[in-house]
Amino acid sequence: MFDKILIANRGEIALRIQRACRELGVKTVVVHSEADREAKYVKLADESVCIGPAPSAQSYLNVPAIISAAEVTDAQAIHPGYGFLSENADFAERVEKSGFVFIGPRPETIRLMGDKVSAKDAMKAAGVPCVPGSEGALPEDPKEIIRIAKSVGYPVIIKAAGGGGGRGMRVVHTEAALLNAVNMTRQEAQTAFGNPMVYMEKFLENPRHVEIQVLADSYRNAVYLGERDCSMQRRHQKVIEEAPAPHIAPRYISRIGDRCADACRRINYRGAGTFEFLYENGEFYFIEMNTRVQVEHPVTEAITGVDILQEQIRIAAGEKLRFRQKDIAFKGHAIECRINAEDPFTFVPSPGKITFWHPPGGPGIRVDSHVYDGYTVPPHYDSMIGKLIAYGDTREQAIRRMRIALSEMSVEGIKTNIALHQELMMDANFVKGGTSIHYLEHKLAAKDEVKK
Repeated sequence: MFDKILIANRGEIALRIQRACRELGVKTVVVHSEADREAKYVKLADESVCIGPAPSAQSYLNVPAIISAAEVTDAQAIHPGYGFLSENADFAERVEKSGFVFIGPRPETIRLMGDKVSAKDAMKAAGVPCVPGSEGALPEDPKEIIRIAKSVGYPVIIKAAGGGGGRGMRVVHTEAALLNAVNMTRQEAQTAFGNPMVYMEKFLENPRHVEIQVLADSYRNAVYLGERDCSMQRRHQKVIEEAPAPHIAPRYISRIGDRCADACRRINYRGAGTFEFLYENGEFYFIEMNTRVQVEHPVTEAITGVDILQEQIRIAAGEKLRFRQKDIAFKGHAIECRINAEDPFTFVPSPGKITFWHPPGGPGIRVDSHVYDGYTVPPHYDSMIGKLIAYGDTREQAIRRMRIALSEMSVEGIKTNIALHQELMMDANFVKGGTSIHYLEHKLAAKDEVKK
């Protein structure tokens, strides 16, 4: 096991990694921007290093500064968390070449799965079902693009090979709009990701977003930790996540889970990862793999009892997985609400000083947050200030506990999206379970129409 780990992130995930390290008896170094100097996890760390001013490009994305911080503090490994540099293959490579352990997959694996075209090719070879679409990147020939679209069937979606986070994609319903959409997406992809390559997929009308959590060690041992339903989304950003996914038969999950674990062995995957699927009419369609820990990992931890962050660290330290698939037991139901510093219905960010912070408690309630009374939410980063997780023996109990927790939670000084979560926990379709990825967008659009 490592003696000291550098945490190359901020916010709640920096605190979560720190807690995992402390439980393992590992010392922590936290890097931070000038804006995060007063953060809770900075104060709690064994050591901290300021790596630059508030803008992330000059701090949390500043690779030389992070490597230097690891060198001067004698850290042995670097944990990237999620976001920022967590899926940057060049950063992982730089970390390893500088003599440190990158707590995540190998650089070549991050590259393979970071390119959506090569990722789909790898999954097809491993027997993981993919959305029907183009074989690799779209060609330059307009006639061939039109032919491919006809064979796939409208509507189609054009996606950037190097994209992610909901950027670099366009839905096309007619042949007349196809070529223009391809050209615009190529331009956008070049600007945003430095890679103009795009590909085409069948656009599924009402799918759910269901993902499989995996863990794999360096000895080709791999397990899946069940599924999560992350269909409650706005602009491709997840709002609520839960595990297990409602109304999907366990035999379907075990079948796709086994394929994901097998894919990990085939691509020599190392660490924690998530296979993301669209699920429609009983079929799973692979869309991408996240080669890092997910924001929503706590719901999986709740139903399996596995500490995903600690397992990440153990794997990076060269340990074998401590359990096999038959040892993983799924129990109960968990729901996570992302608490953001934003207006609950216009979604305008609301940075500023938190004058009062009262997190909820009680049976089955977990709050992952770096926030405290008097904390100032900086305007420079993602608006998430915490995650509220409710666990119950049944989905119904988890929902009831979440309703109570949201009613107890009090945040003053800034706006938060707590009111939106309260509304969704009472929503008849959410309570029923199994809403599509378009449900929240349609619900919000309908509310806007009523206001007009």
